Amino acid sequence: MRSLPRSLAALGLAALLACIGATAASGATAHGSTAHGSTARGWTATWTAAPQRPSASFAPNWSEQGFANQTVRQIVRVSTGGAAIRVRLSNAYGATPLEVAGATVARTASGAAVQPGSLRRLTVHGARTFAIPAGAGLASDPVPLPLSHVDSATVTLYLVAPTGPATYHAISSATSFRAVGDHVADTGATSFTETSQSWYYLSGVDTFTTARHRAGVVAFGDSITDGTGSSIDTNSRYPDALAERLAALGRPRPVLNQGIAGNRVTVDSAWFGDRAASRFRRDVLDQPGIGTVIVLGGINDLGISELAAAPPLPIFAPYPDVSVQQLIAGHRDMIRRAHARQLRVIGATLLPVKGSAYYTAHSEAKRDQVNTWIRTSGEYDAVVDLDRALAAPSDEDQLNPAYDSGDHLHPNDAGYRAMADAIHPADLG
Repeated sequence: MRSLPRSLAALGLAALLACIGATAASGATAHGSTAHGSTARGWTATWTAAPQRPSASFAPNWSEQGFANQTVRQIVRVSTGGAAIRVRLSNAYGATPLEVAGATVARTASGAAVQPGSLRRLTVHGARTFAIPAGAGLASDPVPLPLSHVDSATVTLYLVAPTGPATYHAISSATSFRAVGDHVADTGATSFTETSQSWYYLSGVDTFTTARHRAGVVAFGDSITDGTGSSIDTNSRYPDALAERLAALGRPRPVLNQGIAGNRVTVDSAWFGDRAASRFRRDVLDQPGIGTVIVLGGINDLGISELAAAPPLPIFAPYPDVSVQQLIAGHRDMIRRAHARQLRVIGATLLPVKGSAYYTAHSEAKRDQVNTWIRTSGEYDAVVDLDRALAAPSDEDQLNPAYDSGDHLHPNDAGYRAMADAIHPADLG
């Protein structure tokens, strides 16, 4: 077993679990989050994925067909470690209760394999089988599974009854695995012969903390936060790079990725999620243990407005012409609601898009106006100027070629690391 953080080891595992139970009984909400206040003692999120409606989305996936007598195995990387964890599952967009016939969590080995001796059963109120009502979510019981900072864990679910369409997260940039039958207790990878690059039902992993500072940072936004264009199975999204940087500085803290590819601040989409201003409560305010949010949003509002002039694609509908004033109003709404919860809010400027399908003289003029407001209004507690950090030296309206994934819109791995490097740790609070 790995050594525990000193503060947790001093408690002893039995005392720790007793402390967790008492905290959960007094402070947990129906959705598994802890109440916000002056102290974060209790559960804090260390990994998240924003739930989405089932759809065909960008690539083939299993969300529309769902699962029946199948085991799905999924890998996540936590940003901070601890001695005990709990796993949160979401059936937010399910039409019927989700019946989980078995579930485990373990430390990741390679691919679909897990480390022998680390496999733990997941239970809810002590039961190995449980149901999640349609439109709801739940958290597992505490599991004594020590994890280090930026460590990987594997969550496995056995779904024997037909699930119907599955709540999922479309762009995981990580491989998930599927097997026929019950393989939740397998340590090897042999039975997991099918793969997908989405996450299913997983919405969070939490660790228990005795700290009094709400250290969690939510990275909130669209595909550029989600990690589109990053290398698969390398954890190269900008929130991952930020978590690594903070750990390397000796200041590890939770960094949560709540990006949804295609998401807009002002427009709901069946494919790309509820608008940011609408999902802000669920995906930011209700996350346990957070103190700061980084908002990067609006390029889809501006760019998809331009696509309305082209032959329409159902994936991008609807196509309203979003004004600068509407976009700023959406940002102001998120700032106001975050401040009402005593959260620190950092505004990120919109990255250059010249050469992409989003770029026109009209959209560029609006992007400049929005970025000027983010930089100069004083409404955000701090600003990270990603526009200037990632711009090409020869053309400030274009992504630096060294940071371009190839579509002139999304950064590559180096670009995502440059985004993380542009964030001043002191600005995180």
